[in-house]
Amino acid sequence: MDSSDNAPSLTNGEDVQDAFGFSNPKNKNKNGDAAMVVHKDSLFYKMDHTSAGVAFIFNHEKFIMPHLRDRTGTQEDCSNLRKCFELLGFSVTVYQDLEIKEFMQRIEKIAELDYSDMDCLVICVLSHGESGVIYAKDAAFTHEDLWGPFTADKCKSLAGKPKLFFIQACQGTRLDPGLTLKAEVDSSPSYKIPIHADFLIAYSTIPGPKFRLSERSSKIFQFFKWLPGIIKNRFYSWRNTGKGSWFVQALAIELKENGFRYDILTLLTFVNRRVAVDFESYVPGDRVMHAQKQIPCITTMLTRLLKFQQKK
Repeated sequence: MDSSDNAPSLTNGEDVQDAFGFSNPKNKNKNGDAAMVVHKDSLFYKMDHTSAGVAFIFNHEKFIMPHLRDRTGTQEDCSNLRKCFELLGFSVTVYQDLEIKEFMQRIEKIAELDYSDMDCLVICVLSHGESGVIYAKDAAFTHEDLWGPFTADKCKSLAGKPKLFFIQACQGTRLDPGLTLKAEVDSSPSYKIPIHADFLIAYSTIPGPKFRLSERSSKIFQFFKWLPGIIKNRFYSWRNTGKGSWFVQALAIELKENGFRYDILTLLTFVNRRVAVDFESYVPGDRVMHAQKQIPCITTMLTRLLKFQQKK
């Protein structure tokens, strides 16, 4: 008899990594378990908890770094977002002009909250940005610094629940001149989830590559010596000094008018359309900056449809 007759069948194939990896049995299941908050096959997130959840707005207007100007108009953005999320039933907290140390401490404290009776988490950051980083008052932090503490293995009461991040910040210095289109025709079994599942990150413009900063405060000016070379393909995010940023203006309109009507990805698609079609920079004294366009960018790891529900 051929020895292969006793070999396990590979009819259905075997899952392998598309990268070099190292087997480490000691780490197997090290993340443990978390409470199942929604049936494995449910198409929608469970949005009928006692509370809609909490929303945190980190609003940065003034900076101590000389190359960063005041963000005139951001208070309008902050006010609009607060009203929108309160309307959706969230408890809203605003933090103003935090330095990097306090910002990271606040993020850690937020990750330590108990979300058992909440539908989801919302975090908004309004600030200056460059490729892969956002600025606190005195230094930069990476996007992963923002959402990393909320993965399912670190924040288990949010496991299986949506975590929404809205980032209003530039991602570089490239401009988008746009293009004119001319019409041609008028009891549920348990199940495992990835630790990075159930995130949604909405950027006001197209983001750049990720990289990590070390010794942020002391290295920040050295960092800027080589920064321009890597941000030339990343885009501006526009803000009106009187009305606020294009992205937040569009987001506020959709949340106020349709927040309970459509799921979040549909809402953000409408936000993209508003920003792309309804806005254009008005800087008549500067030929380069005048008549420019913008498109937001949505990164989603959501595993179900998310539709906000009114609380009784």
